[in-house]
Amino acid sequence: MGDVVRLCGRGDIDAASARRFEVGAHRIALVRIGDDFYAIGDTCSHEDYSLSEGEVLTEECEIECWKHGSTFDLRTGEPQTLPATKPVPVYTVRLEGDDVMVELP
Repeated sequence: MGDVVRLCGRGDIDAASARRFEVGAHRIALVRIGDDFYAIGDTCSHEDYSLSEGEVLTEECEIECWKHGSTFDLRTGEPQTLPATKPVPVYTVRLEGDDVMVELP
């Protein structure tokens, strides 16, 4: 198990939205769908664009890169559409009281 760090409070992110956090060398997109939180690498694997600026697809549990339209599964980091072909990292999210925590490798 790696370090566990606090990213924000539960109420700091609206439902169906994403926000970028930089923790050391990690750029993390924290996504909220309903009461669930997902953390993935914030950089699209196709080109260097921030995933947290893209649209959250709540029904599919995906986020779409705003630049070229690739979508990524929030649970696995796997790309679901082209042009991206490589996954992005995923991070384990823990909810501790009102805090949203993420486990770093």
